[in-house]
Amino acid sequence: MGAEDRLRRYLEQRRELGESELVLDGMSVDEVMKIIGALGTGSGASRGNAASATRAVAENGAPGGARREGERRVDELEGRDIDIPETADWREALRAVGADKPSARESRPPEPERPAIDAPQGIVVGERFDDEPVPEITACKTLEEVAALVARCQRCDLYRTALNPVPGEGNPNARLMCIGEAPGAKEDETGRPFVGAAGELLTKILAAINLRRDEVFIANVLKHRPPGNRNPLPQEVAACSPYLVRQVALIRPKVIITFGAFAAQTLLDTKLAIGKLRGSVHRYHGIPVVVTYHPAALLRNPAWKRPTWEDVQLARRILDNSPA
Repeated sequence: MGAEDRLRRYLEQRRELGESELVLDGMSVDEVMKIIGALGTGSGASRGNAASATRAVAENGAPGGARREGERRVDELEGRDIDIPETADWREALRAVGADKPSARESRPPEPERPAIDAPQGIVVGERFDDEPVPEITACKTLEEVAALVARCQRCDLYRTALNPVPGEGNPNARLMCIGEAPGAKEDETGRPFVGAAGELLTKILAAINLRRDEVFIANVLKHRPPGNRNPLPQEVAACSPYLVRQVALIRPKVIITFGAFAAQTLLDTKLAIGKLRGSVHRYHGIPVVVTYHPAALLRNPAWKRPTWEDVQLARRILDNSPA
């Protein structure tokens, strides 16, 4: 079998395996096969050109191949003489017979450098979502089904005093999920999470990392407002948490930001203070979690705005390093 037949057979095998580029030079398989005459009619001038190109490849690039001194190649397609210098390698030989345009890989602009995630590993909670404790909630296939269950939920007594359930809202395919503690008075009135002054500040925080509210999903640990905005009771958290777990499982965000100590402590199953939790990348069922202050707390203590900015920038870096 001649050199041109061996190369043609090799390229055909690579293409059958699904390869579209030659690893060493970035030229497409179809481009090289066209040059050597394996595509098209395969006869006449192109056939002769294929033999010349293939001999150049075999003799200049194959192991043990040596090109004869002073040998010339003739471009039969364009009728011009082409000298292949003594130092030419097989890539130059191919380009000499028509592959002189930059390949797709060579002409592709360099990818922007991804920002580093310079944060220590934090708490790791859970490994999978198939251990959700409430079959009725686990059976939900959409966020709308979860919201419908929340609307008629009586798993704790909070529904008795709340005006409206607040299941959460946003993009069902969100790459970022925001989780707070519980609905407040405005949320109870509207049935929507993070409204009022704290909600406006959250919108600005998201805008600072180039995200809109409708691009993320926003939820709370509790789906009904505790009376007087008191802290949630352990039994209330136990009753409501399966809804949040199912929402996270359905959305599968690339990163979660918890706003406020209670949300962070609930999600990460810890009693550590927020100052001990922020600055690290935690994991909730494999999803990165960044902890920061609640927007309502920032309204009372502007000194926390700077660390909050640092936290959401960390979340942004995780997003930028995550696959689309």
